[in-house]
Amino acid sequence: YHMPTTKQMEKQNHSMVSEFILLGLTEFRELQLCLFLFFSIIYVVTVLGNLMIIFVVKLDPQLHSPMYFLLANLSFIDMSLASFATPKMICNLISEYKAISYKGCMAQMFFLHLLGGSEMMLLVAMAIDRFIAICKPLHYKNIMNHHVCIGLALFSWTTGFVHTMSQMVFTVTLPFCGPNVVDSFFCDLPRVIRLACTDTYILELLVIAFSGLLALFCFTVLFISYSIILITVRRRSSTRSSKALSTLSAHITVVVLFFGPCIFIYIWPFSKISIDKILSVFYTIFTPLLNPIIYTFRNKDMRKAIRKIKKKHVSPRSTF
Repeated sequence: YHMPTTKQMEKQNHSMVSEFILLGLTEFRELQLCLFLFFSIIYVVTVLGNLMIIFVVKLDPQLHSPMYFLLANLSFIDMSLASFATPKMICNLISEYKAISYKGCMAQMFFLHLLGGSEMMLLVAMAIDRFIAICKPLHYKNIMNHHVCIGLALFSWTTGFVHTMSQMVFTVTLPFCGPNVVDSFFCDLPRVIRLACTDTYILELLVIAFSGLLALFCFTVLFISYSIILITVRRRSSTRSSKALSTLSAHITVVVLFFGPCIFIYIWPFSKISIDKILSVFYTIFTPLLNPIIYTFRNKDMRKAIRKIKKKHVSPRSTF
């Protein structure tokens, strides 16, 4: 019998954790069943609401403008953001064994930061679009042309990809050999890193640097740009200004709802405060739902386009 070497033991330790246990939002069975129904409805409404925005923007030629092109992209990201963890959470609410495979856990973290980073930059792109439309209206069509819109969307996705890879490249090499219980309803970097069988202090700092600073930087840029836009709009007293204010208030609401929880979680990601679990629900489940509500009910052009499409595709059938 040969004693295993340190390297062999490390290799064995590396492969010891094949799955993680997700504790979820609550341990109470009655509450789990209520949450199952509640989040199932929210998820279906979120997917249908965002799909509706994408199709309405695609079908109505009057909405073929930079603002609505970026809005359709935001809806696609929101739909994906709602889908990376919510279906698994809904299933876990009614199942006894709340496990996720190692690969599934890594995939959740990859997609959360890919989509989260992309959404942050897309919200900045939408702010740039509104800034040019309101502060430089005469040059708007020349500046915000088709190539620029596609460039902004691609840049958003590239930022998200670089952001997630910069963290995942270190996370996948971590050895997980002991505890595998994640106190959340999905795998998130701060909680999973803590379970590694090695000193993760430097990686924890990297998570704060990459996630926290990206959120803080984007939020600062948005805050400054929207402040300038609001000052410009307030100086003009016209019907166009009131329309601009309505659009801006929708954009600002989305920004606050998305960035508030993100900044809180990633500026203090390794604190023991359980409130971050509730905040995670906010930016992964509620924000993707609120976006279609905010942009359809508070937007006259969207409401008009929905009515037009309804008339065109639903009304002819009722005449038979």
